[in-house]
Amino acid sequence: MEKDKLILKIKKILADSYAVYLKTQNYHWNVTSHHAFSSLHLMFQSQYEELAEAIDDIAEKIRQLGAKTPGGFAAFQKLTTIIDGNENASADEMIKDLANDQQHLINVVNEGIKISYDCKDEGTADLLIERLRAHDKNKWMLQSSL
Repeated sequence: MEKDKLILKIKKILADSYAVYLKTQNYHWNVTSHHAFSSLHLMFQSQYEELAEAIDDIAEKIRQLGAKTPGGFAAFQKLTTIIDGNENASADEMIKDLANDQQHLINVVNEGIKISYDCKDEGTADLLIERLRAHDKNKWMLQSSL
């Protein structure tokens, strides 16, 4: 029962991570700023590239836990609560939106860590702690850009 709860949480983390990946890439393509375009463009790129690697690790962890990995937009939409980005948002609105999404990921990853420890699954906890560090740093970088 606990393992099923862990698998569902990891699937939600995967879907949320994928949604934030797509939003960050969208903002990378569409950000405009008189003074900070280049730095925001590069920061968004760095963050979505890091997420792309993490998404693969998370998906492989689901398989290691013995479950199938969701892989389509419809499956992800059922699992995520991340709202699509607005390509017409201002640079500051994009930054705030992504910082909020990073906080959301921090919250769900923390829940996953707790469930991992309840299941005595140190390997999954380790992966999630790595994700927690990345989301903490991303949130800090975004908030420091405001």
